[in-house]
Amino acid sequence: MISNASGAVLAVMSVLAIMSILCWYIIGFKVFYLRRAARESALFGDSFWRSKDIEQIYKNAQALRNSPVSAMFLAGYTELAKLSSDNPANRDREADLENVQRALRKAQSAETTKLEGMIPFLATTGSSAPFIGLLGTVWGILLVFQQINPDEAIKLGQIAPQIGEALIATAVGLLAAIPAVMAYNYFTRRITVLISEMENFEHDYLNIIRRHFLN
Repeated sequence: MISNASGAVLAVMSVLAIMSILCWYIIGFKVFYLRRAARESALFGDSFWRSKDIEQIYKNAQALRNSPVSAMFLAGYTELAKLSSDNPANRDREADLENVQRALRKAQSAETTKLEGMIPFLATTGSSAPFIGLLGTVWGILLVFQQINPDEAIKLGQIAPQIGEALIATAVGLLAAIPAVMAYNYFTRRITVLISEMENFEHDYLNIIRRHFLN
């Protein structure tokens, strides 16, 4: 049925097939990426709260580069090291704390962008693929009706195969859209959890710095 479809319907199905392949690539990549980010964040969190040596925590964070939380720590640590090298007499405690907070938020923004990378394509596919498939179906049915001679009696068996070929486009659109929507919702929830972890870490990290390093 697909091979016998009209050129326009085939073009629509080709576009949907490409979108579906890209979606499955994104799904596979994001599953691996987010699992690794969550695992390394858990490892870093355990190291951060168990160790009392900030240099050791820094070394552990360098080994866990795929964790968004460890990336925030590295950014804060780097900024704190710069502030510690300044003359203590010229230091402003609140200004120093704001600088560290700014570094943390900049790192958080960068990590959030990385986590959300390619996810919008899943949303685009989920929302547009059914309509693209419907376009192919409508176009195919219009071509069928254009071929009908109003002066001749038409039996259903004569046009049913062509209508079925046109309807395949809608089915392909749904096959592309359903996994994309499900994956988008799943990844959005996972990313929201990781963003929440980064926000909580920011508050905890700033409290520790306020108590122990900027007195």
